Amino acid sequence: MPVSSQAHPVYVEGGSTGVLLLHGFTGSPASLRPWAEYLAGQGHTVLAPRLPGHGTSVQEMNRTRWQDWYSEASHALDRLTNRCAEVYVAGLSMGGALALRLAAERDQDVAGLVLVNPIVIKTDKRLLVTPVLKRLIGSVSGITNDIKKPGVDECGYARVPLRALDSLRDLMTVVRGDLPRVTAPLLLFRSVEDHVVEPLSSELVLQRVSSRDVTERVLDNSYHVATLDNDAPGIFAESAEFIVKTSRLADDDAAF
Repeated sequence: MPVSSQAHPVYVEGGSTGVLLLHGFTGSPASLRPWAEYLAGQGHTVLAPRLPGHGTSVQEMNRTRWQDWYSEASHALDRLTNRCAEVYVAGLSMGGALALRLAAERDQDVAGLVLVNPIVIKTDKRLLVTPVLKRLIGSVSGITNDIKKPGVDECGYARVPLRALDSLRDLMTVVRGDLPRVTAPLLLFRSVEDHVVEPLSSELVLQRVSSRDVTERVLDNSYHVATLDNDAPGIFAESAEFIVKTSRLADDDAAF
């Protein structure tokens, strides 16, 4: 299946700190490319994989499940841990949920987390019919380009694949249950106006993780895909500062 020209993975080899960037549901690495380029410019080794079923077609995505997306994220983390002394994991929307899952399952491999509008719950009652509806139709209209800044395209699907959506619901359930296992330093960005993810998601993350170092930043001038929106420069700069502040490498270097 051909991959959209904007959806190809991003990999830039740099220093001994790695950053894994995970995109959202029905999105692609295009939504993270400027962030990846900024962090690479700071000297980090950066990887933004394309999750299975994304950047190709809704039909192909309907053949994937959350375990496939998580497996790709975990393999990408392996790639960075084999190359770097420490790795930070960042995620947008569903990418944030996958990042939390990695931090819960592989705490020794995750030096810190940066989340942008992470999704761990959806209270829309229409989702209750998804298990039935997915057997009748393949997809429904969805929200794409939830971006306040004019003329920006995240290169995502305009329709929501229902079988994949039903699996996303399962992922959110698993991630919510494991939030207390998350201990990594956490920087969370939340948009005040988000037409995809409700504020409850970020509230649950902040309330339930066991991380001692937790910072929330509220974004006043961006919608859901904040990594391509008006607040993106602040996200990029503060995430880079967060890495410097929480990195263990400086302490290790000082010991010698």
